Amino acid sequence: MKLSTKGRYAVMAMVDLARHAQSKPVSLSDIAGRQEISLSYLEQLFARLRRAELVKSVRGPGGGYRLARASTETRVSEIILAVDEPISATRCTEMGTPGCRTDRSKCLTHDLWEELGNQIHMFLASVTLADVLERKIAPRLAEAPPTPANNDSMAAAS
Repeated sequence: MKLSTKGRYAVMAMVDLARHAQSKPVSLSDIAGRQEISLSYLEQLFARLRRAELVKSVRGPGGGYRLARASTETRVSEIILAVDEPISATRCTEMGTPGCRTDRSKCLTHDLWEELGNQIHMFLASVTLADVLERKIAPRLAEAPPTPANNDSMAAAS
């Protein structure tokens, strides 16, 4: 599964906004320059983020954008979903189709990919903008319980 540029850029821009909007609104052109993202693309993303009430726009001289909530309350999953990025690893559509095959049945690996999508969503829902800014992601992953595959390879190495 690959996250598209839409979701990645929206998260990058929101992290940049969280870092720089402490005292005054941040212009999209500043974010575009720092993150090397097209200004017109950012404008499209921020229109969606504003509709989702994740950012607030400030008009006039010195205007720009601010976070609508604290960075500790804004989850990465919300950002990705706000820009219409599905967090799904299956090829099924969600418009009432029960399966991914032409006869509407599930493929043999459907449940595997569906659960992977659920796990990705749960992880992204557990991460806030503040976590990303404070680089708390790597330590969280290091604390994750070992997987059975890792246990087997560790036992073989003993």
